[in-house]
Amino acid sequence: MIDVISRGSGQRVPDSGGPTQDPPQSGAPSPGAPVTDLAEPAPAALAEPRTRVSATLTDDAHLIAACRRGEARAMEMLYHQYKRRVFGMAHRIVGGSDAEEVAQEVFVRVFRGLAAFRGDSALSTWIYRLTVNAALSHLARRGRRHEVGDEGLTELPAPAVIERDSALAARIETALTQLPAGYRAILVLHDVEGLSHEECAAILECRIGTCKSQLHKARARMRELLGPGLDERSSPKP
Repeated sequence: MIDVISRGSGQRVPDSGGPTQDPPQSGAPSPGAPVTDLAEPAPAALAEPRTRVSATLTDDAHLIAACRRGEARAMEMLYHQYKRRVFGMAHRIVGGSDAEEVAQEVFVRVFRGLAAFRGDSALSTWIYRLTVNAALSHLARRGRRHEVGDEGLTELPAPAVIERDSALAARIETALTQLPAGYRAILVLHDVEGLSHEECAAILECRIGTCKSQLHKARARMRELLGPGLDERSSPKP
């Protein structure tokens, strides 16, 4: 098993999706076909269903089964359910100009890999792992690798504080692009997306202790990049 975070190198973690297979033709993304602009509201075909959702599609197991049968509505529901978060993760790891390309790659992998998805983890964990893998692979292809130091523990302001301060948000967006890829991934998953240490460890396939340690180092590097004047009004959960 490859420990992405401990290396901070942009090395991808295992997808655990198994062999691939072309998805059935449907309204969901398919290889070679452009995905709807994920930064914009979904078109009518992919918008939130207006009718009452069938109870058979309200949990992951039934949704996966319906997608495997090639049901277009189920595939559209899965895409709609995850597209915003996938795009958001990709945007913060690779930057805005390449995020849509990465998100498209993720959904192609999702629909190809569903047939072999074993359910060893939650569907969301698997999809977010694919997202991190695709983003880190994209960075590696761009040659965006960095050496990782061992800075001491410190913390960033809480996400709610960042959200209220547009100037701080802009500084943090810029600093994120300068982080080593592995540090960027853990910081985005935990501090930006709000996932727990357990969820982050499952996505990155590392131990919880490793996850916490690397999060601390990622926060320290962020503060170093942001420089003096970062206010201490609030801190994220440890």
